Amino acid sequence: MEAGAARSVGSRARRIALTVDVEHPDRPGSRPGATERLLDLLGRAGVPATFFIQGRWAEAFPATARRIATEGHLVGSHSFYHARLTLLSDEGVAADITRADAVVREATGVDPRPWFRCPFGDGTADRRVLDAIARRGYVHVGWDVDAIDWATRRTAAQVAATIWNEASLRPTSVVLLHGWPPATLGAVASTIRRFGQQGAA
Repeated sequence: MEAGAARSVGSRARRIALTVDVEHPDRPGSRPGATERLLDLLGRAGVPATFFIQGRWAEAFPATARRIATEGHLVGSHSFYHARLTLLSDEGVAADITRADAVVREATGVDPRPWFRCPFGDGTADRRVLDAIARRGYVHVGWDVDAIDWATRRTAAQVAATIWNEASLRPTSVVLLHGWPPATLGAVASTIRRFGQQGAA
């Protein structure tokens, strides 16, 4: 995790960074308006997050993409097609990153650089992919807590328990979430409440 790449949600003893991969909602179990409801929740709680925005999603939902930025959340890139970058040619990787950069910038009104998250985390150990990202002004931002909210049969309580159990083990945690699963909203609400009660920032 690069310093400054994520905003965190109370004490000097523990910091929790909520990061959200915002992807096109063509997944099983995705519900219309899920990202908007998550933004509503974060706004009410006064909690900033980091959103890694997929270019194809930003093209489809430019108003929500702009809202992410205008409401003070940090914006990064999550590629254009959400393809496994190690499977693409050098030209394909370059084209995907460049197109996402342009689309996310246009939709949000902000520069997503230098923050980039590889789809599926694929490419994080591949020098070719990392060099391609770096040449375009980006660094990959990983995570140390996978909330597993993408597993469609998991409940909000199960997702929240995963975050609590994993993030409680370390003073600083970067939590991976997604904008489309139905369980994410309840899990984030529970996480903000529970860690806030413990004095986490």
